[in-house]
Amino acid sequence: MKKIIFAFLLLSIAIGVNAQQQATTPQQVTTFILVRHAEKAGDGTTDPELTDIGKVRASALLKLLKDTKVDAIYSTNFKRTRETVTPLSLIKNIPILPYEGTKMEEVDAMLKKFPGGTIVVCGHSNTTPSIANYLAGKATYKDFDDTDYDNLLLVDVLVKGKAKITWLSY
Repeated sequence: MKKIIFAFLLLSIAIGVNAQQQATTPQQVTTFILVRHAEKAGDGTTDPELTDIGKVRASALLKLLKDTKVDAIYSTNFKRTRETVTPLSLIKNIPILPYEGTKMEEVDAMLKKFPGGTIVVCGHSNTTPSIANYLAGKATYKDFDDTDYDNLLLVDVLVKGKAKITWLSY
């Protein structure tokens, strides 16, 4: 009987220590940098490249983020999104990873894969606000206007559904 009580006491102490460690371990903030692709050519196709102005904007994004620690770069599988983040990818020597902008389980996977990291995600006028809304847990941001290319959303996620978002223009 003494052995059972002793084992129970040890188990209780172990559970208490584990709970205390979890309570005192700081959670990590994961930062998403959400950008819409730069200006696209009106060439009549569904997968246009960037215009010359779009290439200048992609360079501006590089200039803005060149000194920022970046752990991952994601882009949808379109020329305009990949071309927007290619300069950043090249200077950071980080591959551009594909994602589907409408699948929020992929955003969950990014959070899980890069906890405490900084993740650049290049999307579209509808997917960029959707991801911000998903991470914030509320539908605050509407789709961007088709002619609006300068939005950049900094999303700090400590707990998914309660993210802090800063909306900038570049």
